[in-house]
This record gives sequence, structure tokens and C-alpha cells, in this order.
Amino acid sequence: MTQPISIIAKSLVRERQRTGLSLAEIARRAGIAKSTLSQLEAGNGNPSLETLWALCVALDIPFARLLEPQSPKTQVIRRGEGTKVIAEQANYQAILLAACPPGARRDIYLLLTQPGADRISHPHPQGSVEHIIVTQGRALVGLTEAPEELGEGDYICYPADQEHIFKALEPDTQAILVAEQN
Repeated sequence: MTQPISIIAKSLVRERQRTGLSLAEIARRAGIAKSTLSQLEAGNGNPSLETLWALCVALDIPFARLLEPQSPKTQVIRRGEGTKVIAEQANYQAILLAACPPGARRDIYLLLTQPGADRISHPHPQGSVEHIIVTQGRALVGLTEAPEELGEGDYICYPADQEHIFKALEPDTQAILVAEQN
């Protein structure tokens, strides 16, 4: 399996240089220590999902841009492979399956979740939309104020520029997430 920190490190350096902002300014905007960002850019550490999201907001980029290396024209990701990111506050893993090419506006993730702490996501950039298809188990998904219970094969679409939730209701619940940035 590809080690995500090496991909993340290269992406952080590339995206920070693209913005023209300093290490200190990106760290300040993300609410993390400058030393933490420096370590991540050097390929050290094990950043949480929350830290990576904060960096994406600070860099004004979609989350997937940090996780996808230069990819070949044909790509197969077998179960258990792929770049994984793990949340600190919930038993929740995101595995990037495909990122948007330049000009496109979608990222696709495989979600592997367990009951327990809820995965509550803060609003994403204005116009963001998420599509979820539950492929195994059951989950409570959608806007925090009005989530829907979904079973295998169920689909939901909601505005992700509002607070939203994904709560596994059964062990080993899996879903496909398509995130749009408009």
C-alpha cells in the first residue's frame, strides 16, 4: 500500500508553493503549529483527517488533492489498498479512490466505518455537495439537523456547505462518497 505521508508531503509543498504563502501563514490559517506543518512537509508524522481538512481549507484546495499521487492512465485499487486517512474523533477511515482532474469537480472515496463516535463534518466551501451510497451495513447520513437512515444500496445527496454527519449504525458499514466542489 502507498504510504500516504510521502504523497501528502509532496502535495503540501506543491500546494503551498502554488499559493505563494509562507509555512507560518498556512499553519496559522489551518490552526496548527508551524513545526507540525514543517514536519508534514518533510514526510514525518501521522496527520489526522481533521488536520488535513484544516490544511485544505487554508490552501483552498479539495481534500483529494493532498492524497492523490501522479497517477497512470489506468488505475486499479484493490480492496485494502489505496491511500488511507484515519479520523481522530471517530472510528472512520477514508480511502481516496479517484480525485478530480483539473477542471473537473468530483472526488470519490470509499468509507469504512464502525459504530461509536459520530463523524460530524464542518461546512465545506460554498456550493459543495456530497453523494453517498451505502454498500454494506446501515448509517445515519446527511445534514446534522435532519439526517436520514440509509441501508445497503440507498443513496443520499445533500449540500456539504452545511454541517453534516455520517454515523455507522452497524459494524463494518461501508459507503461510497462522491464529493463535488462547485
